[in-house]
Amino acid sequence: MSPKSLTPLILTSPTLRATSRLRHAALRNLTGRPRTLHAFIERNEPYSNLLLQALPRIAERHGVKLVWHEVGPPERSAAPEPDKLAAWSAQDAGYLAQAYNLKTESQAWPDTMGLEAGNALRNRLGHYGSAMTWFEGEWYWGIDRLHHLECRLGGQPLLFPPIAEPDHANGGQVDVFLSLRSPYSYLAAMRLFDLAKHWQADIRLRPVLPMVMRALPVPTNKRVYIVRDCKREAERLGLPFGNIVDPVGVGVERGLAVLVGEINRGRGREFLQAFMTGVWSQGIDPAHDAGLRRICDTAGVRWDQALSDLDDESWRLVVEANRAELFENGHWGVPTFKVGDRMAFGQDRLWLVGQWLGLESS
Repeated sequence: MSPKSLTPLILTSPTLRATSRLRHAALRNLTGRPRTLHAFIERNEPYSNLLLQALPRIAERHGVKLVWHEVGPPERSAAPEPDKLAAWSAQDAGYLAQAYNLKTESQAWPDTMGLEAGNALRNRLGHYGSAMTWFEGEWYWGIDRLHHLECRLGGQPLLFPPIAEPDHANGGQVDVFLSLRSPYSYLAAMRLFDLAKHWQADIRLRPVLPMVMRALPVPTNKRVYIVRDCKREAERLGLPFGNIVDPVGVGVERGLAVLVGEINRGRGREFLQAFMTGVWSQGIDPAHDAGLRRICDTAGVRWDQALSDLDDESWRLVVEANRAELFENGHWGVPTFKVGDRMAFGQDRLWLVGQWLGLESS
């Protein structure tokens, strides 16, 4: 096992997660405290507005106490494109409100201990964002992760993710902007092609460099949350995850060189899925020939062809053109999906892609 994979294995260990939950429950019982949800919300922030509507229903249903905390927006290091984030959040919250039968109008602001106290507690508990719920050692983002919280509290979730299937889709194209270093891109890549077959749609892969390789560093608390969140989602989706070797740097560059070559040869799916599976669940290091060759063998890529791709620097122009188009369309992160002139951000929005394909074909 590579030493680079030890920390992710610890972060994603189901045994350690279960132990942490037992420890928090035991401490709560010893002190006589009630089960308590701590919700961190930001004024005039669309996802917080949705959480204000959904979380009280869950707290009442499960008989738990709910405490609200006001927080400010994330720091620039955690949200490097605040203007793009604000514009997309408002639009995305509208899609969520419609899907979950919630309202986009601002809700009444609850009692809190004030902004300074909320920020301090959020920092102490190890997070950076708003519209977040904390319960005994674990974080749940917006309304998208409340189904994980409800499963932990016991019972069937009230708010389960919409199904990523259109009622009627017949053709169309989905442009997929993704990063080889993004675990959320991995969760999307392993499902996307089967969904596209159901949708009778074509997939156009548009790889980009990871944020950190575009001079957009990701803070530690964000990386930790993402890895743990992806583990929960991978379990829900039945995907392996946790034996990770971070491919940042040379590993990503080598992977992109072969991926762009395979896309040009009409075989992008095979290499993409083999690469993603290798680095996110098998501990394979693509920075070295042994690891990359193992990935190529899985994908059916001849090693002499891969070596030729590695000598070809034209992939850099391709991924930069993809990044430029992503930014021109008001987005910055991955995975992002484009159907016609509509764009959706995040593996949680594949259901939107299906809906839009249905509209395109109607």
